[in-house]
Amino acid sequence: MLLKDKVALITGGAGPRGLGLATARLMAEHGAKIVVLDLAGADPAAAAAALGAGHLGLVADVTDKASCEAAVAKALEQFGRIDVLVNNAGITQPRKTLAITEADYEAVLDVSLRGTLLMSQCVIPAMQRQGGGSIICISSVSGQRGGGIFGGPHYSAAKAGVLGLAKAMAREFGPDKIRVNCITPGLIGTDITKGQLTPERKAEINQGIPLGRIGEATDVAGACLYLASDLSSYCTGITLDVNGGMLIH
Repeated sequence: MLLKDKVALITGGAGPRGLGLATARLMAEHGAKIVVLDLAGADPAAAAAALGAGHLGLVADVTDKASCEAAVAKALEQFGRIDVLVNNAGITQPRKTLAITEADYEAVLDVSLRGTLLMSQCVIPAMQRQGGGSIICISSVSGQRGGGIFGGPHYSAAKAGVLGLAKAMAREFGPDKIRVNCITPGLIGTDITKGQLTPERKAEINQGIPLGRIGEATDVAGACLYLASDLSSYCTGITLDVNGGMLIH
C-alpha cells in the first residue's frame, strides 16, 4: 500500500482506455483516495464510482482557472488535503507545420501546457500548507525527439513546454518539499491510437522499439505510482522515460 491515506487528483482521468484512469486504478489499489477530473462528456463521476467507494469525480476544464479552482476546493472540502497531482489531460492532432491553424495551436497548447500550469497553481498552495506533495506531469517522447507517430509539431512544442515548466517548478518548490517530475511516454495503446495502426504499421513500429512492443496504459501508471510514492522521495526535476527504448539518450 504505497499511497495509504494519500489523496491523488488526476486530470483527464475518465477515459476508459486512457493513462489517467489506469493510473487512478493503480493508485486506488495502493490505498489512495482518487479525485478524477475530466470534461462532462467523459463522465468523471462514473469513472470515480467504478474505482470503488470513497473516490470523487468532478467536471473540470483545465484550461479555465476558475474551473480548476472550483475542483480543487471541492476536493479539499471532501478530503482535506491533496498529496498527488497528475497533470495528465492533453489532446493531440495529426497536423503538418504549414497546416496548423491558430485554433489548432491554441487547442493543443491550452490543454497540455496551460492546463498543467493552471492545475499546478491551484494545488500548490494546499501542498505548501500541508508540508509537501508530488506533482507528476505527463509529457511525451514527441517533445524530446521533435515529433512522434500521431502528434503534430504543435503537440511536440506543448509537450516540450511541459518538460521545461516542470523543471522550473521543481527548482522553485523544492524548499516546500513539493516534488515535480515528468513522465515521457512513448507510443502507448490508448484511445488516441485505437484503430489508427494497421498490423503492418504496428509491426514496423515494434521493430524500432528494443522491448519489441507498443506500451500499455498500465506501464505509465506504474511510473506514476513510483513518482507519487515515497519510493521516489529524493527525485525531483527528473524526466522518466517510459518508451520501451524507443528513445535512448
